[in-house]
Parts: sequence; C-alpha cells; structure tokens
Amino acid sequence: MRVPDQAGWPGARDQGISRRFIHANGLWFDLAECGPPGSDRLAICLHGFPELNYSWRFQMPMLAEGGWRVWAPNMRGYGESERPAGIRAYALDHLTADVAALIDAARKESPTREIMLVAHDWGAIVAWYFAALKLRPIDRLVVMNVPHPKVGEREIRKWRQFWKSWYIFFFQLPGLPERLLTRNGAQRVKQAFSNMALDDSNFGEEELQVYAHAAQRPGAITAMINYYRALMRHRHLVDIGEGRIGTPTLMIWGEVDKALNIHCSMGTEEWVPNIEVHRLPGVSHWVQQEAPEKVNAIMEEWLG
Repeated sequence: MRVPDQAGWPGARDQGISRRFIHANGLWFDLAECGPPGSDRLAICLHGFPELNYSWRFQMPMLAEGGWRVWAPNMRGYGESERPAGIRAYALDHLTADVAALIDAARKESPTREIMLVAHDWGAIVAWYFAALKLRPIDRLVVMNVPHPKVGEREIRKWRQFWKSWYIFFFQLPGLPERLLTRNGAQRVKQAFSNMALDDSNFGEEELQVYAHAAQRPGAITAMINYYRALMRHRHLVDIGEGRIGTPTLMIWGEVDKALNIHCSMGTEEWVPNIEVHRLPGVSHWVQQEAPEKVNAIMEEWLG
C-alpha cells in the first residue's frame, strides 16, 4: 500500500503525528492525524496557500492532548494529495464537498459526537462557506486571518483592501505565476513565509524547504494557483444566501497581515452572532505558525 513520504514532515513521529492516504469525494488525500483514534470528538484542520497540513504541526498535538481526534489533510492539489485537472476542479463547490466527504469518512471509522473545523487562509475560506452552506452539522468553527465572505465582499470594494489583493489578479495569468514561484528552488514560496513573518524563528531552512519541495512536485503549483483562478471565474456557483452562521466561532487574527487589512476582522458578528475575536498585535498572516503559544492558549481557553 502506498504511504506518504514521511520525510516530508520533520519530527512528525516525535509529535505523535502519523500520515496515511484516505479516499474522499473521489480523490486520495494525504492525511496527517493524531489523537485518540476512538475519540468521538473530531477536529479537521484546513491549511492555506502556499501551505500544507504541516502548518498545523503546533496545534495538532495540543488538540490531541485535549482529547480530540485530529485530521489535517493536504487539500486537493497540495503535497501528495490528488490533483484533478483543470481550473473548474478547484471551485468552492468541490472544495466544500471535500470537507463533507472527509467528515463522512471519519464517521465511518469512529462514531463522532462533536465536529470542529480549524482553518487558516484558503482553508478558512472553505470553512466559512462550508459552515454557511450547512453541508454537514458542525459544533465549533475556528478561523484564522480570513474574513467571513460577506466581510470580504465589503472590503474588496475599498481601496484599503483592493491594493493588498493584487496577487489574486496576477494569479489569473497563465503560466507566469507558476514560473516565478518555482524558479530557483521555489525561492519565492519560501519568501512568502520568511518575508511576511515578523518573527521568523519557526521558519528556518528546514521548515521552508518542506513547502518549497511540495510546491515543486509535478503539477502542484498550478493546482495551488487554480484555487484563485476558480475563485474569480466560478465564484457565483456557490450561493451562501444571507451567509448567517449560528455555529460557535472563534476568530484569531494576526494584526500585521500584508495580504488582508485589519478591517477584515471587524463586523463579522452581523453574520456570525456567536463569535469571539482575538487579535494578536505584532503577529503576521502566518499566525498559527508564528505565534503558536498564543494561538494554542486562546484555543484551549475557548474550548475549555
């Protein structure tokens, strides 16, 4: 049986994290997991761009210690997960269906009483839509440094956010973004972390090489960028209506985010009345990797 490249996650076994492939929504996903296998509490962690499930390396053991069974898939197109062809395959209807199928797969393996989504960046976009669409019942939602879709619609109309979103429009170009991001050993992928982080102590060469190596896998960078292309071309395929979410929600926001202005973290309670917001000054977009102690403490208190 094929198994993921265990060398692709330094120190995974020391953290009690194992990896395997799981079939969901017609695709094979590279899954990292930890925690009590028979637990009826499931946390699914969804990463962003240009990340991997590796970005949850600090949160997974903490959640496992709290009794959660933790699943962190590499999302479609990333790492060793399958890469369906074409831009359409990366639209939000498919991405949210992936989450639903992963929940179903987890329930087949163990009865599940409580389900939580923990998500950052692109993973948080998917999680917001999933919660608003109510594809499966979830009991808790944790989002990091991505606004609710209605807040995002509000902010993209303002110059303070529009100019920060330049890269989304650049990613619509065919071929050029892939060449720039992967040349010189995917140096620009590494720089996405090291240049944006205020404290880069958790982004040493070993950590950055994990992301660079994954981005250089055949077809990977195109799949990763296709998320943005599908967002622009197929965003109207998913309608969240009023966008109201009743799920208890925790938002954690690194305030020094070069991609999203601080106003993106404001006003969410209009659509998510049961929300608790924590803003971390002096922390960048890569909040859960850059400030894991602070993020974990906030999550533990909220879960407790």
